Amino acid sequence: MSSLKNKTVHGIMWSAIDNFSSQGITFIVGIILARLLSPEEFGLIGMLTIFIAVSESFINSGFSQALIRKKDCSETDYSTVFYFNLAAGILFFLILFTFSPLIGRFFNEPQLKSILRVLSLVLIIDSLTIIQRTTLTKRVDFKLQTKISVIAAITSGIIGIAMAYSGYGVWSLIFKTLSQRMVNSLLLWFWNRWRPLLVFSIQSFKELFSFGSKLLLSGLIDTAYRNIYYLVIGKYFSASELGYYTRAQNFKDLPSSNLNGIMSRVTYPVLAQMQDDPVKLKSGYKKMIKSIMLISMVLMAGLAAVAEPMIITLIGEKWRPSIIYLQLLTFVGMMYPLHSLNLNMLQVQGRSDLFLRLEIIKKIIAIPTIIIGVLFGIKVMILGMWVNTLIAYYLNSYWSGKMINYPMSEQINDILPGFMIAVAMGALVMLSGRVIPLTYFLKLIIQLIIGGVFALFLCEIFKPEAYLELRQIAQNTIFKRIHG
Repeated sequence: MSSLKNKTVHGIMWSAIDNFSSQGITFIVGIILARLLSPEEFGLIGMLTIFIAVSESFINSGFSQALIRKKDCSETDYSTVFYFNLAAGILFFLILFTFSPLIGRFFNEPQLKSILRVLSLVLIIDSLTIIQRTTLTKRVDFKLQTKISVIAAITSGIIGIAMAYSGYGVWSLIFKTLSQRMVNSLLLWFWNRWRPLLVFSIQSFKELFSFGSKLLLSGLIDTAYRNIYYLVIGKYFSASELGYYTRAQNFKDLPSSNLNGIMSRVTYPVLAQMQDDPVKLKSGYKKMIKSIMLISMVLMAGLAAVAEPMIITLIGEKWRPSIIYLQLLTFVGMMYPLHSLNLNMLQVQGRSDLFLRLEIIKKIIAIPTIIIGVLFGIKVMILGMWVNTLIAYYLNSYWSGKMINYPMSEQINDILPGFMIAVAMGALVMLSGRVIPLTYFLKLIIQLIIGGVFALFLCEIFKPEAYLELRQIAQNTIFKRIHG
C-alpha cells in the first residue's frame, strides 16, 4: 500500500507539473495572443472546436482507457490499437476536409473552409501519439510527458506569437496548435521508444472494443455536449460573442480542467490497481475526493472573485464582456474533478455500460439548457449549466457510491468543509476588491495575497482532513528533496 501511495503521489506531482507548466505556458501565450488578435479571430477557432473534438473521440474510441484498465496488455494489444487509431485519424481528416465548405456555409463564414482543412491535420498527428501516451500513463510515468509538453508549449508559443505579431491573424492560432501537437508527437516517439509490431489482432480488437465501445459512445455524447455551446453561440450569436465565451472558458479551464486532467490521468490507473480490494478502494477514493475538491473549490472561488481585475489586467478592456461569463462558469468548473472521479470509479469497476447509460440520460436532461441559450442568451444558458451539473453529480455519485458503499450523503459530508472554506475565502477576496481604490493590476496582486493567506489561515484553524493529508504529502515531498 505504501508503494502504491508513493507511486500515486509521485504520479500526481509530475502530472500536476506537466499540466500546470505546459498549460501555464499556453495560458501566458494565450494572453499575449489575446492582446494581438481580436475576439472574432478566437471565435472562428471556437466554431470548429466541436468538429475536431468529436473526431478525436472517434479516433481514440475508448481504447486508451481499455488498455490502462487491462492488467496484462501485450504488444499485440498496443499495436492493434495503434493501427486502428491511425486509420481512424486519416479517415476523419478526409471527412472534415470534404465537408469543410458545408461547415463554412453553416456558420456563414466562408474562410472556415480553408481553416478547417489545415486545422484537421491535428487528427492524423494525434492518432500517431495516443498509444505513446497510453504506455506512459499505464506506468504512471508523467515525468517524461512533462518534459515533452513543456518543450512543445514553448516552441508552439513562440511560433504563434511571431505569426500574430507579423499580422497572420487567425492563422497564428492554427499553426500554434499544429506545431504544439507535432512537436509533442515527435518527442514522444523519440524518447519513449515504443514501436508497433506489424500485427493487427481481431481477437484483441474485439476484447478491447467490448469495453472501449461504450466509453466511445459515452465520450462522444459528453464531447458533443461540452462543445455544443460553441456551435450554438457561433451559429445564433456572433464570432465576437463566441470569442468572449471561449476566452472565459480558457481562464476557467486553467485551474479546473487541468486539475481534472491531472486527477483523471493518475487516479484511474491507480484505482484500477485496487479494483479487487473494495476496502482499500473506498479508502483511497475518499482521500482523493476530499483532497481534490478542497483544491478545486478554493481555486474556483478565488478565480470568480478576481475575475474583473485579472481579465482587464491580463488581456485588456476589449475583453470585458468575458468577465461575467467567467464568474458564472467557475461553479461548473468547480464540479469537474468530482464528476471525473465518480465516472472513473464506474470504469474501474468495469461498468462502461452504466457509464454510457448515465451519459445518455444526463445529456437528454441538458437539451433544454441549449434551447434556453438560443432564446434567452448566453448568461441564462450558463445558469442552466449549473442545474445540469448538480443533476449530473447526483446521478454519477449515486451509482459509483453504491458500488463501494460510499453514498452521495457521505461524499457531501467529506467535501463540505472545503466548500465552506472556499465560500468564506471567495467572499472576503471579492469584498476586498470592492473597497481597494487601486489600479486593476495592484488590486489583483493584493486580492491574490489575501485569498491565499486567508485560505491557509482557515485550513490551519479548522484542520479539515483533506488539508492535513495534503500538508503531510507536501512535507514528506520537501523532506525527501532536502535529504534525498
